Amino acid sequence: MADVKEILSKMTLEEKCALCSGLDFWTTPPIKDKGIPSVRVSDGPHGMRREQDKAAVANAMQVSMPSTCFPTAVTLASSWDVNAAAAVADAISEEAADQGVDVVLGPGVNIKRNPLCGRNFEYFSEDPYLAGELGAAYVNAMQKRSVGTSLKHYAVNSQEYRRMSISSELDERTLREIYLPAFENTVKKAQPYTIMCSYNKINGVYAADNKYVLSDILRDEWGYKGIVVSDWGATNDRAQGILAGMDLQMPGDEGTGDRDVAEAVKSGKITEADLDKVAERMLEFIFRCVDDRLSRAKSCDYDAHFELAAEIAEKGAVLLKNDGALPLKKGEKLAVVGALAKKMRYQGSGSSQINPYKLMSFTDYLDEIKADYVYAEGYDVDGDKTDKKRLDAALNAVKDAEIVLAFVGLTDVFESEGFDREHLNIPASHNDLIESLLAAGKKVVVVLSGGSPMILPWADKVDAILNMYLAGSAGGKACYKLLVGDVNPSGKLAETFPKSLDDNPAYKYYHMGPQTVEYREGIFVGYRYFDTAKKVVAYPFGYGLSYTKFEYSDLKLSSKEIDEEDGLTVSFTVKNVGDRDGEEIAQVYVKDVESTIFREEKALKGFVKVALKAGEEKTVDVKLDKRSFAFYNVEAKDWTVESGDFEIIVGASSRDVRLTDVVKVNAKKVAIPAYKDTAAVYYELDKATDFPAKDFETLLGRALIENHKLVKGEIGYDSTLADIGTCWIGKFLKWAAYTFSSAVLPKGSSAALKKMVQMGALDMPMRNVAAMTNGMVQRKVVDGLIKRCNGKPFQGIGTLLGGLLGKKPVKKSAIYKA
Repeated sequence: MADVKEILSKMTLEEKCALCSGLDFWTTPPIKDKGIPSVRVSDGPHGMRREQDKAAVANAMQVSMPSTCFPTAVTLASSWDVNAAAAVADAISEEAADQGVDVVLGPGVNIKRNPLCGRNFEYFSEDPYLAGELGAAYVNAMQKRSVGTSLKHYAVNSQEYRRMSISSELDERTLREIYLPAFENTVKKAQPYTIMCSYNKINGVYAADNKYVLSDILRDEWGYKGIVVSDWGATNDRAQGILAGMDLQMPGDEGTGDRDVAEAVKSGKITEADLDKVAERMLEFIFRCVDDRLSRAKSCDYDAHFELAAEIAEKGAVLLKNDGALPLKKGEKLAVVGALAKKMRYQGSGSSQINPYKLMSFTDYLDEIKADYVYAEGYDVDGDKTDKKRLDAALNAVKDAEIVLAFVGLTDVFESEGFDREHLNIPASHNDLIESLLAAGKKVVVVLSGGSPMILPWADKVDAILNMYLAGSAGGKACYKLLVGDVNPSGKLAETFPKSLDDNPAYKYYHMGPQTVEYREGIFVGYRYFDTAKKVVAYPFGYGLSYTKFEYSDLKLSSKEIDEEDGLTVSFTVKNVGDRDGEEIAQVYVKDVESTIFREEKALKGFVKVALKAGEEKTVDVKLDKRSFAFYNVEAKDWTVESGDFEIIVGASSRDVRLTDVVKVNAKKVAIPAYKDTAAVYYELDKATDFPAKDFETLLGRALIENHKLVKGEIGYDSTLADIGTCWIGKFLKWAAYTFSSAVLPKGSSAALKKMVQMGALDMPMRNVAAMTNGMVQRKVVDGLIKRCNGKPFQGIGTLLGGLLGKKPVKKSAIYKA
């Protein structure tokens, strides 16, 4: 590696500043006279989205180079298979090397707080342990092949609504136990080259400016060695970001942020030594990527990756119901209805959208193997309401069939990056199709597509439900092999499917705003809430059926009494008692039998996926450490174990308990917060219908911030385009941003992509306009608009015109681009 300190000593102030922001949307600036090359990043994480060079400065979701579209994170997580995560990352690293990419932007390990989040398909789980294990496996595998990763979105990024400006308000214990552990585990086990900070504020401070999160926790506590990159447009105060430890601003804004940093150094707001820390990390990152290029894969087999994508889709599919209809008999004529069988939904919408090298829907695969089948679309794939002509045609097409395969689920316009879902329903036309088939007396096997939980009103009436989630570009082939039994389903849910939306504990506090969103449910996210509150759910966390059955026995603990630092080995036997080979995912949960502080009913602390031939049994071990028994103690500012009995629970899901035993844990005596008198709701979830503000304030240790609609005099850099309708010019720009933002998209872009861009435009804060327009709109123009919206028309128009007509700064790209 180059002598970084020597290079740094020769750099000018302006060059150091320039190093800390992008040249454009995808590359860092080459500084030629110092021998500093450029590094390229590209979107991921379930495939390469490397935009073609002609679109490198557009960031308008231009057509990307063809690559393999692997199943998305929600599907990969349902495999509960760290080897599968590693295999996907390894294959993507080959394609990154082939396409000249140094860093892939992924994986995403944010916690699924609420099934409404439009980006949940891009995240692993509602459980931090599972997300962290998969994240570490993915990062280690990709970086082993000398391609960097960007772990995202750090942190507490749980919604798309106002994601660029909202403040996530949560207590320290919840932050540490739920929203940080997946990042912590991945950092400690894998050291990603980069970590991407999120758009949102965390307790009032933007992630990009948050020293507590970026330096105190990430670097000082966890020992992180890489760089922090902003999410695209997440930068707030660039000088404050330098102090906080936010290294690389992306995308570049043609030097606006660089000039801010230089002025901050000259004025004494920050020192050049502060800047040098960031510049040195950037140099180490850049030359590490350059050195890596020598050892990257020299060949790339896209056809082999397509076959791997099919295998991963098979592993991640979850059989939710089977009354004996599956597996299907081979060779029989198939009756297939539902447009999603032909126009497969294989990935989510947004920045992760892949241009597939090869794509195979279910009907494509039937055609390839020359299967005998009849097909009817049944509904408009882009619509919600029932089309009677399509429905009648489908019923007529399958009138002679005894069993019908119905392909339904969430379409692109129902979930996407950039906006959240409004409900958990699938399109009405899909429900009507299934109800009509049932009314006609058909046996119905449902194949679900979608990236998150859905309400299935007909679930009790159909004969089988196979959840393919978003299965990647080879999903059609995988689906067929699962339906006919060539592959035995083994996936299990990495999230809970609730009975109704209002059963979710965050339901009342999810789409809050415009300033804050309150995480009042605290640690009770996903199954932690549902199991503790004893709520009936549609499908529990960890649930999934198979074409065979498994029995558990012979639970043994390495000791019946341990000290907190000792650790514990849990051993048990799993036997395949059916007549088909299969794989079982056995889960180990820990429950504190009696605790001073409120705790969840149980928490996942280990799992194992074991392959068993028919009649075979295996004994497996799961190791538990101190953290398996601990909670985060806000008084001690550390992880604490309370002495006492802990139940070790082995299950096939969080609700399907197979084996239990108890271990006594002896721990140091430490002061433990008790909230029974001041936050009683957290001790009585089974009786609670709400999380009162006063109880939540006890956990926060402060009063809540009041949300209110912005008025004249309150518009600022944090204000979004949705907020600026306080004057006629603001109203006009708000309308124009929504109406014309999607015009930059390629021809033929989907309705979901257009909606994503439109909603993203409205949610964009004023501070991001320069960066997201590649510097075309200068800050002075934004300053003028803010003044105008705050009731200062003459000052505002003058400043705005000055920005439009004044001398433009020399563009960064003109200075540094080779």
